[in-house]
Amino acid sequence: MSDDEGEAVAGFRAAPGGATARFAAAQAAIIRDLVGQIAELVADEIPDEGGTAGTGSAAADLASQLGVSDATELPDDPVLARLLPDAYRDDPAASGEFRRYTEQGLRSAKVAAARTVLATLPPSGGKIRLSEPEAQAWLRALNDVRLALSVRLGITDELDEQEDLAADDPAADNPRSAYMWVYQWLAILQESLVEALS
Repeated sequence: MSDDEGEAVAGFRAAPGGATARFAAAQAAIIRDLVGQIAELVADEIPDEGGTAGTGSAAADLASQLGVSDATELPDDPVLARLLPDAYRDDPAASGEFRRYTEQGLRSAKVAAARTVLATLPPSGGKIRLSEPEAQAWLRALNDVRLALSVRLGITDELDEQEDLAADDPAADNPRSAYMWVYQWLAILQESLVEALS
């Protein structure tokens, strides 16, 4: 392993005003692909820039500008349901009302975090330097990817994760095994970024 490859695997390090890291091209490709998929999934129901202003009633236009949506129920897609959970699990009416006023903003924030990752991580990898706000966006985007992967992999808690890692042989020709190791690698990356910012 070359020095560059070793540094690429190490994760984030503290830097004045933020954090720095070096990614191999393959690592950058994995992160960019997964973060891009989350952004695409979450952005699917966000109105285009400017919303629908001027195309409906004044009340509908104002609601769109304020970020109020018609969404009142947990999304059917299990990944979206995990990324956009109910605020009050025991009170569907309160959850629905809360969702109307917050879901569009939450979706927009998740897309913005993903775009920060894509803007700061070149497709070819290399050394990156993140400001504190960029690093916080990275933490949110990596967390969203891990939540999505946990749904697809059927991980419900830390014990599931440990059992799955023990059972999955990374050398085996098993796509689930590869995703388990990506899931674990992203956890290590996230932890290194938290430590770098501490």
